[in-house]
Amino acid sequence: MLRALLVVLVLGLGVAAFAGYVLFQRFDAPGPAAADARILIERGQSVAGVAAMLEGQGVLQEALPFRILARLENKAAALKVGEYMAPAGASPRQILTLLTEGPAIVRRFTVPEGATTAEALKIVAAAEGLTGPLPEGVPEGALLPETYHYAWGDTRQAAVARMAKAMEAALAEALAVLPADHPLKTAEELATLASIVEKETALAAERPRVAAVFVNRLRRGMLLQSDPTTIYAVTRGQTKLSRPLTYADLRRDDPYNTYVAPGLPPGPIASPGRASLMAAANPPETDEFYFVADGTGGHAFARTLNEHNRNVRAWRRIERERGLR
Repeated sequence: MLRALLVVLVLGLGVAAFAGYVLFQRFDAPGPAAADARILIERGQSVAGVAAMLEGQGVLQEALPFRILARLENKAAALKVGEYMAPAGASPRQILTLLTEGPAIVRRFTVPEGATTAEALKIVAAAEGLTGPLPEGVPEGALLPETYHYAWGDTRQAAVARMAKAMEAALAEALAVLPADHPLKTAEELATLASIVEKETALAAERPRVAAVFVNRLRRGMLLQSDPTTIYAVTRGQTKLSRPLTYADLRRDDPYNTYVAPGLPPGPIASPGRASLMAAANPPETDEFYFVADGTGGHAFARTLNEHNRNVRAWRRIERERGLR
């Protein structure tokens, strides 16, 4: 009887050892996926839920080895929310390592220079993988236009906060080079002028020269007479103006209309980039007070009103020839 029990015990231990060996083999056995597989781990998912999902996606042959391995390695609570790409044929151990140690897929969105806050927030709202609502009451010009990286599951609130922090840092850098005799003194004034420069020219090489014109006009007490500020007076940055400015627009009684209101408008009209901030902070010394489009995508600059009027007449001819007026 004792011998029979020993035989049964030995056989049982042998079966258990064999089963354990087979199970351990499965931890490192190639998975069934024939191609790289995108894995999305969302907040609140359990190991059992993730294992079942991976089996359903054809990433795992079966869920059980993955679940057991996660328990054995004490990684059941270590799965990280995010988006991952598992290589073809990845084993349960490789997948578990990926989902607990990364790397996660890095996504990005880009806010172009000169975007308004409304436009920037639309880009953030449309960024795939960001979660939660947008913050409310974001001021115009408070978000630095750049390319931002994020991971699946990051919040829109956090993304916008990063953009605002980046703008604060960029403004601090620009303020650090502001000459003592500069007519602007505050970060908000600098952001405002830089936003006008940003909207006036798309040419990087022109930004310092455009900034110099506006600084010269501010020092003389001249109206800035910037079309983009008048457009903002009409749209408040919520839409594009789909028509040319009219005489009525230019006479509009609005603090953003610099054809009527003296000095800077009350605040930025868009989000200036780093180059425009630096151009506004430290423009070159010039004696130019005017500029107008020259038909090449750039501008013709002038020191006197007579010279400027000649440039305007040349631009009007170009407009007529191109059917723009």
